[in-house]
Amino acid sequence: MKQSPPGGSNAFAPGFPVLQSLLVLLSVLALADTAAAHAVAEGDKGYIQEITGINLIPFVYLGAKHMVTGYDHLLFLFGVIFYLYRLKHIGIYVSLFAVGHSTTMLLGVYYGWNVSSYLIDAIIGLSVVYKALDNLGAFQRWFGIQPDTKAATLIFGFFHGLGLATKILEYQIAEDGLIPNLLAFNVGVEIGQLIALTVILIAMSYWRKTSSFLRHAYTANVLMMTAGFVLIGYQLTGYFVA
Repeated sequence: MKQSPPGGSNAFAPGFPVLQSLLVLLSVLALADTAAAHAVAEGDKGYIQEITGINLIPFVYLGAKHMVTGYDHLLFLFGVIFYLYRLKHIGIYVSLFAVGHSTTMLLGVYYGWNVSSYLIDAIIGLSVVYKALDNLGAFQRWFGIQPDTKAATLIFGFFHGLGLATKILEYQIAEDGLIPNLLAFNVGVEIGQLIALTVILIAMSYWRKTSSFLRHAYTANVLMMTAGFVLIGYQLTGYFVA
């Protein structure tokens, strides 16, 4: 199900332009968007604060928009599926992430869990670092163990969902129609995740057919890990200076 991570002297040779460009783009966008991680655009924020009652279609749209533009989510998913080749395995891991994400998003908003968004977003950055290290085989080399990848995907999914919940709570969604609207938002998130995942898988399928995949997978995961560390640093800085 999972290949051993490649490395060696060829790891940083030039190549894989399509996937390299995709990962660099995601990383740059993640860093550029760090200050607003999990945030909702100002126009959407005003809409959320003003409407009352059940508004299923708008909340489906908002959920899908959030996931498609959630670069930290996409970086983590990119890492999760990096060495997964069978759709069955991809479906299992993506479903675990979705269950975790959905659970804490819904419960966090419904029960009003008051958690620092800086700390949650730092943990989300940590999830990106963890997945990159896992793909690089670091835990096996350093500690002689292989963490349970399914459990880790579910647990980090909980934190990704809680990160969104902390932002939604700031916008004080009306109690009238809260549950249907949250469920619609969550449906939108899963639709957005499916769209983003499809694009990533198409790009990955092309890259895996080239000889550069095994040579440059190491570099790709190092780039992803670097983006995760920067996200962590930015959020912790915000936490201590806020």
